[in-house]
Amino acid sequence: MLYWMLDATRGWLDAHGIYRFVRVIDQVEFRALAAAFLAFLIVIIAAKPVIARLTRMKMHDAGVTDAEALRAHAANKANTPTMGGILIGGAILITTLLLADIRQLHVQLGIVVLLWLGALGGVDDWLKLTAQRRGTGRQGLFAWEKLVFQLGLGVIIGFFTYNAGDDPATTQDLAHVLNFPFQRTFEPGGGGVEPGLIYLSPLVFVIITTLMIAGMSNAVNLTDGMDGLAAGISTSVAFAVMVLAMVAGSEGFSRYLLVPHIAFVNELAVIAGAMAGACVGFLWWNCLPAHVFMGDTGSLPLGGLIAYIAVAIRQEIVILLVSGVFLIEIGSVVIQIAVYKATGGKRVFRCAPIHHHLHLGGWTESQVVTRLWIISILFGLIGIATLKLR
Repeated sequence: MLYWMLDATRGWLDAHGIYRFVRVIDQVEFRALAAAFLAFLIVIIAAKPVIARLTRMKMHDAGVTDAEALRAHAANKANTPTMGGILIGGAILITTLLLADIRQLHVQLGIVVLLWLGALGGVDDWLKLTAQRRGTGRQGLFAWEKLVFQLGLGVIIGFFTYNAGDDPATTQDLAHVLNFPFQRTFEPGGGGVEPGLIYLSPLVFVIITTLMIAGMSNAVNLTDGMDGLAAGISTSVAFAVMVLAMVAGSEGFSRYLLVPHIAFVNELAVIAGAMAGACVGFLWWNCLPAHVFMGDTGSLPLGGLIAYIAVAIRQEIVILLVSGVFLIEIGSVVIQIAVYKATGGKRVFRCAPIHHHLHLGGWTESQVVTRLWIISILFGLIGIATLKLR
């Protein structure tokens, strides 16, 4: 909104000698970093009253689990307020509305992802946390119900994101390219687009978008099982996504690094910056011992936004690499369930997701969280480094 106001009053500001004091707002790099700082401040300031409100509403974790090996660990989390994802989602929304160019369809779709999955996670959390009071015994949404809404969102976002690339006045045909690591999009030395690139049909594009949004939102959700784990990993992933969005939206940088250039997607760097800042602010209250948990209200939209930006900037594979810890987490669950069903009860891991396996293997909770943070940072560095290896 601030950028919109600046754009609308640019002539008047310039005529009165004021524009030179605010021209920095024109730079998306500044607005992305400012978004990180602003979102951080919003969470830090709003956390105490929100946590107090959640406590009064008795929106706290029950401290129970179906896994016998984790019962002692879960009991330590009892009475900690949940649904803290309201802080993360609210900070991202406010910051995006203030600092991003909300006239751009890519930004509008990001807001839809945030609100849709935030509402879905909020309903799931509310049903779980109020089941005893309501007396219905319904512990959250059924898995198929959540999946229907995740897949439905993926189809809608995939359709509109694909059509956002149909602008003959720009280089937006690259918004549909299938981009592999180490693949050159442009010919070196300032040449044209490389021949032989694969361009996705609308159907394939929508399928990829749907799988990305459903898969990544569930991956972050499964990772949210220890104090600070999901928030810390989301921070490193969001910063990497911010850099990738800036590169994709800049014709100069994208041509230099030989990656797809998609006009206006650098505005998504503002959303990614807001995600990173909100997660850092949330860590202030979520680090061991946690004062609040994000719940599905926070984890689902975080994963969904990472996936959406990956699709919009045509960097799905690189961002999957950057999100390596999230993939390991959801992969451990898939392997555990598949082996258990195929063998009639055998397990690969002591408990899934893998962070519980590591904890039960002798690592303290703080060791598990910190070491997975480190691994996530390394994945992020490797992912960004692949841009230069073309």
